[in-house]
Amino acid sequence: MNTIQVNTNVHCSNCVDKISPHLDQDPNIIKWNFDLKKEIKTLIVTGNNISDDYVNSILSTEGYQILPSNTPLNATGNFSWKNIHNWKRASFNTLNCLIGCSIGDFGMIIFLQAFYPDTSMMWQMILAIIAGLFTSISLETIILKYREQFNWTLAIKTAFGMSFISMVGMEIAMNTTDFVVTGGKAAFEDPMYWTALLIAMIAGFLAPLPYNYYKLEKYNKACH
Repeated sequence: MNTIQVNTNVHCSNCVDKISPHLDQDPNIIKWNFDLKKEIKTLIVTGNNISDDYVNSILSTEGYQILPSNTPLNATGNFSWKNIHNWKRASFNTLNCLIGCSIGDFGMIIFLQAFYPDTSMMWQMILAIIAGLFTSISLETIILKYREQFNWTLAIKTAFGMSFISMVGMEIAMNTTDFVVTGGKAAFEDPMYWTALLIAMIAGFLAPLPYNYYKLEKYNKACH
């Protein structure tokens, strides 16, 4: 049995929550503990024939890694636009936001135009944005609860707090594009409407993507 201590690029307790099941279920690990008080978070692991490479392989399952022991204190704040792994994670998170936003956004527009056709365009856009934010936060909360194993309180707080700016940017991009191309009218028989819908969704995906990547790369925070 041996004990090792390693520096990691883990950021916060949410990160630890993601890694915990992997450490708890590993048959060679007897006990472990993260020190989150330091700027560079350290992990102490006790187990049978535990090595840095072994622990790193566990961390990597959730996208984290061991840092060199001589890593400067500000190293975790270094920023790069070339991290392919984080671009993939940011894209996945943004896609989840897009699906949630689209359900509420376009659902509200269709509902208003079907049952309240006299609603002004300004109110249609405002209500569509509110509905899109609601459905997106709801979807993200469910994903965090069942995919990331968060409790309901933490899932709601994380979905709202970490995704709000991204979703607002996405909603504005989607509704602006939809309005410019179609005037905001849901005409299902018109091929131009479906073209506009596709363009709006692409704009809604691309608008928050750099922001989501920036958060993930600089602070090791995902949208969800």
